[in-house]
Amino acid sequence: MRRRDLVPWLLAMGAGASQQAAAQVTPSPSEVQAYDDLHRAAWTGDLRRLDALIRRGADLQARDGRGRTALHVATHARRREAIRVLVEAGARLDTLDDDRYDAVTIAAVADDPATLALLLSLGASAKLTTSRYDGTALIAAAHLGHDEVVRQLIAAGAPLDHVNNLHWTALIESIVLGDGGARHQRTLGLLVDAGANTQLADRAGNTPLQLARARGYAAMVGKLKAAGAS
Repeated sequence: MRRRDLVPWLLAMGAGASQQAAAQVTPSPSEVQAYDDLHRAAWTGDLRRLDALIRRGADLQARDGRGRTALHVATHARRREAIRVLVEAGARLDTLDDDRYDAVTIAAVADDPATLALLLSLGASAKLTTSRYDGTALIAAAHLGHDEVVRQLIAAGAPLDHVNNLHWTALIESIVLGDGGARHQRTLGLLVDAGANTQLADRAGNTPLQLARARGYAAMVGKLKAAGAS
């Protein structure tokens, strides 16, 4: 694709794909109001109530109207002690909600390194295929420029070169869905330094370097060229 044709194409693709972040839906006030005991305790971080419900045999995999378990809800609410209690009681870390988000991807999209670190320490995987885009937590975080989250996910073994159903990698998303600013620059740098493939192209055959040039992201172009990208 020629450069003069590339920018309009990028803008059109970005408009649709930017809905990825919106795919994560935090419980609304009306949903919270309707929650049963387990989900309510997870949302509020009521550890005494949570312990009592677990001792009474509460179903840790019970779901709300959007397929969220108590663990998903506690992750949305950043209730880290509730997360620990639920996981230690047997809550599954790999469960996906109706939008195909796991707890790790929820924390990644929320730019919540502290909750992410806890989930990973409890055994959560950074390698799951998640979201309606068949992506990963790393792709979602790279899209949003959540650089510290990206750092943690790379360290946890997230697949660097996973290709989602838009035919984009984390590296490509840091460019085409980013703003070219400092956090997206750091994100791209982390991915390149970790060994992400700089030659993997999008569906139209555009490489990360070509995409960064088309966007006018000079710092990203420099980093990619220094890494041998073409």
